[in-house]
Amino acid sequence: MKKKTVKRQTSCDSCANYVYDEDYECYTCDVNLDEDEMAHFLADTFYQCPYYRLGDEYAVVRKQM
Repeated sequence: MKKKTVKRQTSCDSCANYVYDEDYECYTCDVNLDEDEMAHFLADTFYQCPYYRLGDEYAVVRKQM
């Protein structure tokens, strides 16, 4: 019997790589996706980004305590 693996859905809004670009005046992804990754990202509405990092602003503060 095979186990089903549940993939965590991610959102670009909470990703640390999703940053505001002042030149374009909008948020953009800081990761350079290759052609295949970009095609997959654009074609799939539930894309599981391998570069997703939780944008936890307080991680540094917790380490200092």
